Amino acid sequence: MIGIIDYGMGNLGSVSNAFRYLDLDAKIVTQKQEMDACSALILPGVGGFGDCMAHLVEHDFVDAVKGWADAGRPLMGICLGLQALFEQSEEAPGVSGLGLFEGTVKRFDLPAEFKVPQIGWNCMTKVRPECPMFEGIDDESFFYLVHSYYVCPEKDELIAGRTEYGIEYCSAAWKDNIFATQFHPEKSQAVGLRMLKNFWNWAESQ
Repeated sequence: MIGIIDYGMGNLGSVSNAFRYLDLDAKIVTQKQEMDACSALILPGVGGFGDCMAHLVEHDFVDAVKGWADAGRPLMGICLGLQALFEQSEEAPGVSGLGLFEGTVKRFDLPAEFKVPQIGWNCMTKVRPECPMFEGIDDESFFYLVHSYYVCPEKDELIAGRTEYGIEYCSAAWKDNIFATQFHPEKSQAVGLRMLKNFWNWAESQ
């Protein structure tokens, strides 16, 4: 079973509906104790980094998610859920992220012709095509994005996919048992659904 973490902010409905459409067993997790029944977790998110971390602390999920990841169990972050995996963000100076990925989150500083936030479809170039979440997905497939900030990993080997929007940035990250995307697979039609199915298959094989 996939657990979708509900910490008070996030795109829970669309993620849950995507798994329901795929006829895969998923449930919304509102308390850390419910994680025990899950084989994998998804950390979704929309909104601001500071609010995200405050809600994770308030709902007592910070140590639980860190412990889950440290135990080698499958974890997927989506959009703000990707950014929260990093150490810090320019959006909320002084607020610590989960620190599961080394690096920071920066705000787009782009020429005027590029609107911020980036809203809409853009393509992802595979950097690590061996990533199991990319199985059956063509290189430079298009995914749906809504964001003003982007992640900057300290180590290039963390970058699984890149997207270009004025600059080239990391739009998919992968390290051991943790995979995360800046784009929204659950809103990216057939290719996004395939990625969620791949995550399910990968989690089941662990």
